[in-house]
Amino acid sequence: MLSQLKVGTTAWLWDDLATADTLCAQAQMAESLGFDSFWVPEHHFATRHAIPAPLMLLAAVAARTQAIRLGSTSYLLPIRHPLLAAEEVAVLDQLCGGRLILGIGRGMSAAMFKAFGVDTANKRQLFQSHLKVMCAAWRGEAITTDDSNAPVYLSPLPLQRPHPPLWVAAFGPLALRQVGTLGLPYLASPLESLAVLEANYRVYHEAVQAAGKAMVQTVPVMRTVFVTSSKSEAAQVRAALANAVPVSARHQPGVLDEWAIVGDCHYTADRLQEYAGRLGLTHLIVRGGIAGVTNAAQMRSHEQLLGLTT
Repeated sequence: MLSQLKVGTTAWLWDDLATADTLCAQAQMAESLGFDSFWVPEHHFATRHAIPAPLMLLAAVAARTQAIRLGSTSYLLPIRHPLLAAEEVAVLDQLCGGRLILGIGRGMSAAMFKAFGVDTANKRQLFQSHLKVMCAAWRGEAITTDDSNAPVYLSPLPLQRPHPPLWVAAFGPLALRQVGTLGLPYLASPLESLAVLEANYRVYHEAVQAAGKAMVQTVPVMRTVFVTSSKSEAAQVRAALANAVPVSARHQPGVLDEWAIVGDCHYTADRLQEYAGRLGLTHLIVRGGIAGVTNAAQMRSHEQLLGLTT
């Protein structure tokens, strides 16, 4: 079953992510190892590792890779003009030779919405209306902004027709139902437990069925995965990851194992089989950036993980 699993990775060295050489070197390493896809997130203002323009980063990666698919984990639609966003996506899809997977989302930060002048109460409506305009533009349809304006047509169109694959990041029942109504794949959160993801998928699949959409075959999940046969190295990684667990949840036994897979090849294979059995997992996106993990150690983990899926 794992031989059919498509495995992607995010960047794992975050300190110099805005530097093209550092970012592209990671993408090139991911491609040479045999990863199916390479991903960057989007977030604004709050941290020293803010990543406000994921498509610009992927454009740099496109120039230094040949085959690996390129993905955004959550390109935020409510804060962007839909026609401009559609143009930028289409240009990137042309630049990378049709390798783009567009993960899209609404966003959660109240400070971000305030900075961009967007009412948080309207984010789901804006997400859906912007996506509708973007899809029409990608199909080459005439787009008008009001009755007085002459129509405009998107140029260039995406290389993938009618558009790149769209995966939707979602958090919470309202967002899950919205994704299901659209009939698009749901990109699961990297920090929710397997049990929560099971419940999320029940809500999502019910929404897909209620909307009369075809059953969605793509099931992508982001997880922190580190493969090592060294018990001491595993302990160090687990200690580093434990600091990422919310303080309110640190007293719960086994909480880290609910969102991270750290162990040897046998343990990792068993856990991935469990995800496949309980969720129907088709795409794993490895979430990188573990504090204290060197590039060499991350490469060893990646190699062992990919050895389980080939």
